[in-house]
Amino acid sequence: MLNLTNDELLTTTRAVRKRLDLSRPVELEVIERCIEIALQAPIPPVMKVHFIVVTDSDQRRALADLYRRGNDQVAQVRDQAVTSAWTEQATLTKILSSAQYLADHLQEVPVYVIPCIEGRSDDAPITWQAGIWGTIFPATWSFMLAARSRGLGSTLTGNHLFFEREAATILGIPYEQVMQAALIPVAYTQGTDFKPAQRRPLGDVLHRNRW
Repeated sequence: MLNLTNDELLTTTRAVRKRLDLSRPVELEVIERCIEIALQAPIPPVMKVHFIVVTDSDQRRALADLYRRGNDQVAQVRDQAVTSAWTEQATLTKILSSAQYLADHLQEVPVYVIPCIEGRSDDAPITWQAGIWGTIFPATWSFMLAARSRGLGSTLTGNHLFFEREAATILGIPYEQVMQAALIPVAYTQGTDFKPAQRRPLGDVLHRNRW
């Protein structure tokens, strides 16, 4: 366990890509404990959350191939983001380089965690969609925080979801009944000295009583 305060944990849990240690194995019991913690998130009893832990090399390779296909589909959007983002161009270029590194090396990451939820949001009213995503993502973030506290790095990704049905076949997921929310690569990190990220000033995002 890392010696982090609550605020340090919350402000230094970064999207880790280039600093994932691709050569060090991750103990399954550590992942299971992080999932136990994740399940303590505020999950309504009617919502059924699942986590698939993928360590099989063939499955990881197949999912990585889907991920890269999805990555290619968002290439144009990424190019537009470079020219329109609020942050400095050098910062965004660095982030995009990191994302490409992950796509190139994803099959080498020792563990994938796939958060899932029973039910689908396809064409559902916004209130139902909000309920589904508002259930699975707090649990997902809790998993990532628990992982960080144990020296593990992760990042929330989803490019494989362009081909969710194919991913469901690889993982034996009943596609019509269960929806995947993300693909989280997990590995120990090279060093643990992560810092808070640059963010917009509070005055730019805080609104009191009205916009």
